[in-house]
Amino acid sequence: MRLLRIGAVVAGVALTVLGASPAMAAPEQPSGPVGPRIIDGDLAKSGPWAARQFNDGREACSSTIIAPKWILTAQHCVDGAGELTFHIGNLDQTQGEKATGVKVHESPDADLALVELDHEVQATYSPLGNPGDAEVGETVQLYGWGATCTDKPEIECQSQHLKVANTEVTAVDGSCQDYRGGKAVCVKRGDGIAAGGDSGGPMFAKNADGKDVQVGVASTSDRQTRSTYGNITQYRDWVKSIAGV
Repeated sequence: MRLLRIGAVVAGVALTVLGASPAMAAPEQPSGPVGPRIIDGDLAKSGPWAARQFNDGREACSSTIIAPKWILTAQHCVDGAGELTFHIGNLDQTQGEKATGVKVHESPDADLALVELDHEVQATYSPLGNPGDAEVGETVQLYGWGATCTDKPEIECQSQHLKVANTEVTAVDGSCQDYRGGKAVCVKRGDGIAAGGDSGGPMFAKNADGKDVQVGVASTSDRQTRSTYGNITQYRDWVKSIAGV
């Protein structure tokens, strides 16, 4: 089974298939029932680094702020987008400091993007992990404002409050790729899984010191049992060359 791009939600349609660019073949739909949400999981109790992305004023993706003027998200969340705005540092997607993206840098190798903001935002920035911080068998946390319903269009049930799900890492090697063929972290469902509107959102793991660090960026999901996240630990040089972190 091929995975669906989790996608932004635009004009009432989740960009799991319709958002594929003309240069990419649209991923096929999975068979059987589909749950378009961070399924189950729980409401996050903390997420000061969280940033909700809006494309032309409409709910789109989840993301993180990693430096005073820099947002980390998925490349497919900004591909072809209009005005990018963000609500930063609040669990409630309608709240937080508002900022506008003025420049986008897309990774040449992975489903990752950095958005430069129009002003510096004082926040708790998401700490980025290093190679080895996500290992097979480890429990990691996924965060996002994705849809929470299965019986109506995703745009009608995006979560107002940030959600979190525990998942288990199944691969971190070349057998696991993000939507653009980049290095990724694959996970299987634990108490929940990512889906529409969660794209660009973070995956957190424990590093060697026991600290929570961001190791992934939401890229694809079958919205039932497994998801892939761009492995940010493998692209730290690219991030640092642009955002300085």
